[in-house]
Amino acid sequence: MELKIGMTGTAETHVTEENTAAAMGSGDLMVFATPAMVALMEEAAVNCVRGALTEEQSTVGTMLSITHSSATPVGLDVKAEATLTAVDGRRLSFQVKAYDRAGLIGEGTHERVLIDCERFLNKANSKLN
Repeated sequence: MELKIGMTGTAETHVTEENTAAAMGSGDLMVFATPAMVALMEEAAVNCVRGALTEEQSTVGTMLSITHSSATPVGLDVKAEATLTAVDGRRLSFQVKAYDRAGLIGEGTHERVLIDCERFLNKANSKLN
């Protein structure tokens, strides 16, 4: 499988006390946290391209520009969708959106870079020396 514009991926979660703004320190209220929504959007983007990569490859997030426009209370499910919109060398661009049962709760753009896992980890681990 190859990377193709228009590929899509999804990720879902249930809003619990553990992924609220109050629990994650991103606010004081018991509603779905923006950092949790960001992670779900990134997971959807990872899922979007996973099947097109070799075992030696992965992607890492490098940019995310989103709005979180509607609060989701504990007890509801949230679904994120990512669509691959551009491939520029190793740079991958995505449109990301998140929904609860009432509709759109957030959207934006996300960039990831295609990496060789071993090379990436070697470079990261070199910081330990």
